[in-house]
This record gives sequence, C-alpha cells and structure tokens, in this order.
Amino acid sequence: MRILVIADIHANLHALESVLKDAKDTYDVLWCLGDLVGYGPYPNECLQIVQSLPEFICISGNHDYATVAKMDLSTFNPIAYQALHWTKNELSTESYNFLEKIESTVYTNDVTLVHGSPNNPLWEYITDTNVANQNFTNVRGKLCLVGHTHIPRIFSHDGIQCNEISVNTTQSINLFERQYILNPGSVGQPRDHNPLAAYGILDLTKHTWEQRRVAYDIRATQDQMMIEQLPEELMIRLSFGM
Repeated sequence: MRILVIADIHANLHALESVLKDAKDTYDVLWCLGDLVGYGPYPNECLQIVQSLPEFICISGNHDYATVAKMDLSTFNPIAYQALHWTKNELSTESYNFLEKIESTVYTNDVTLVHGSPNNPLWEYITDTNVANQNFTNVRGKLCLVGHTHIPRIFSHDGIQCNEISVNTTQSINLFERQYILNPGSVGQPRDHNPLAAYGILDLTKHTWEQRRVAYDIRATQDQMMIEQLPEELMIRLSFGM
C-alpha cells in the first residue's frame, strides 16, 4: 500500500491542488497529519477536497482544535490569532462538524499518526534528536508520522541511540530494522527556507519513504489572502518558505 502523507495544509488551496496533481496515480490512500486550516484563505475548499478523496485518514492539529473552540485562541501569537479568528467566522457548518469530530491521534497499519508528537499530539515540536529520543518510547509500532514544524525531518532509533537522517528528494530511504519518526513538511506553509509545497509517499509494502516537493501558484494564494485581509506577514513568508 502506497500512502500520500501530507501535513499543515493551512487552507492553502493552490498548494494542496499542486500536491495532489503531482502525486496523482502514485498512491492508494491519503493520510493527513493535521492543521488543515489556519493562516490561509481557503479553509472550506481545502476541507472539501480532503474529504472527497478515497480512503483518507485525517487527524487534528492545534489550529484545527482552536478553530472549533477546543483550545483557547489566546495561546497563539497575535498573527496566528488573527488568522484563526477569521477562519472561525469563515467555516461552513459542514467544515466545522468535520474538524470537531476528528481525533488528535490515530494508530493504523502499525503506524502512529500525530500532529505534534506522541508525547504531546497537539503542541510539542520534534525539532532535534533530543526531543525525538524522548518520544520514541511512546511510538506505538515501528513508524510515527508527525507534522507541526513545517520542516521535513527523518529521525531513527535503533533501540539505543537516536539519529537524524538527511532529507533527500532524489531517492527514497529504506525503513528496515529501526523505528522512525517521519515529518513530510508542510503543504501550505513550508518553513525550511524552501517555498515549494512538501509531502511524502510512504510505501508499506516496500518499506520506503519518499520526500517530495512541488511548485504552486504562490501569488494566487497571496492575492486571495490580501482580499480577505489576512496578516501581511503570512503572505510574505510564503514567498521565502519561512
């Protein structure tokens, strides 16, 4: 089974459409690791697309939680707060109901799916081997998929030591023997100084992980953000992947 793994769409319709077009005919199911909304100008459209895909699994991120009043908006910085406040007013009833019912953790096919980390599914950022090492004890199964940082990362654990593996978009990596924490990066708001939309392909038959990037119409997203009067800082950062 080949799985399209995406995270942190953040209501960026043009990025999501480019990812789906780029990955077309290369996957069987979709797994989404949360933060479908927040920051971007197309929350309802992105949710409709994800829900229309066959055999999808979707978990909740902190922005999703906050949008449906499961988390206090005051815990977010002022820019994120402004975007979330706009998103709450923009959501359709169907979109709200969908976000309200999705879980923050899913375990399937021997893989743990969380937005932040196994230790703290909604808030913790796995940014280095120290944090990753503290989380491997709570990884149920061999693999754990996370998002939240908006940066593609690969961490492995051999039962003794935790290591980080360099992300390579030109070849897949083999997922044998060790445990792994895999982060595909962000579809809608990359933060690794690369503005290309990021996603991953997990092959559970061949036990491989492919990291991919694809260009999208950044200007179109920025133009719509301007129309909706979303924070200028959020528009600018899309151009630089930061």
